[in-house]
Amino acid sequence: MARKLKTYQTSLGFFDLAIAAPSMKSALEAWGADSNLFHQGVAKQSDDPDVIAATMAKPGVVLRRPVGSVGSFSEHAELPIDLGGEGRQAKGTRKSASRRPKKPRSRPVDKASERKAALDDEREQRRRERERANEEAARRKDRERRQQAADRAQAALDKAKREHAKRAEAIEAERAALEKKCRAEDDRWDKERGRLEAALRRARG
Repeated sequence: MARKLKTYQTSLGFFDLAIAAPSMKSALEAWGADSNLFHQGVAKQSDDPDVIAATMAKPGVVLRRPVGSVGSFSEHAELPIDLGGEGRQAKGTRKSASRRPKKPRSRPVDKASERKAALDDEREQRRRERERANEEAARRKDRERRQQAADRAQAALDKAKREHAKRAEAIEAERAALEKKCRAEDDRWDKERGRLEAALRRARG
């Protein structure tokens, strides 16, 4: 998901600069600044609706206007034309504006900010890695739990099948024995009945 753009504004050399960027860091990179102008107080997030409208029409593009003017920002601004009577003052202003971003005392602040940002990124990366590791461990534990349950169910089924086969075999053996007894009883009865019927016939004589 794209990050929301904001309008940032500063002054460098002969120009005021403005850009629509997702972060202060992106704005500094687009301006080519070698230090954090925001920490130095020479850059800010703009709340001027005209400046915001101009930058949002060309997001990511550095727009310019002559330094100190109130005109519109554009990609190709003309140099300031009033360099006569106020030349020395403008020159001093330009030098001041161009030197301020390069104050040596700003570098430790910027480096400290960069180190802090790097540490924050590293901590966030480690947090995400821990979350991924925890999620993977939970998924692995769940898979193992389901596999153990399946193994127990399969073992119970196999045991029940063996017991059924054993009982069915015993019942089949008993049934075969009963059938054998039935046949033997039929044979004995046939013989006994024949003998008795013969005796009856002799008695009736």
